[in-house]
Amino acid sequence: MLMEKIICWGHENVRATHKSTLEFTKEDFLTPRGDCILCINADKGIDDLSEEFKNALKAGKKLRIRIIVDELVDEVVAYGDERLILEHPFSMVIRKSEYVDGRTLAVRANKAARDIKREIVERLKNPEQKAVVELIIEE
Repeated sequence: MLMEKIICWGHENVRATHKSTLEFTKEDFLTPRGDCILCINADKGIDDLSEEFKNALKAGKKLRIRIIVDELVDEVVAYGDERLILEHPFSMVIRKSEYVDGRTLAVRANKAARDIKREIVERLKNPEQKAVVELIIEE
């Protein structure tokens, strides 16, 4: 099993209403237009993931994304792809589609921002709220 853990924080503009993407970012701001972003000030972007982890994604492995806010947990399942670039200093985007760019972490996801448990989204509207995101690849 390979795992990367990301710590990120809420923001008053978290809406998580996008129908096809979900994003975590290292940026420290969020405009209302960022409707796919679940949390900001992440301690990792795609560039910070291990080469072993990136190679597993490029091999098309299944990725479980566990979003943990206090006692609440939601899980997204997505897949790596040989076309993944996995080079971006601050963003990680999970997509329902098969579109790939430098910010794409995984494709063919079973959930986007709007599908995340609303209790989690509501809590992440508080800038003091911490979230833990576990990225898990099971061999």
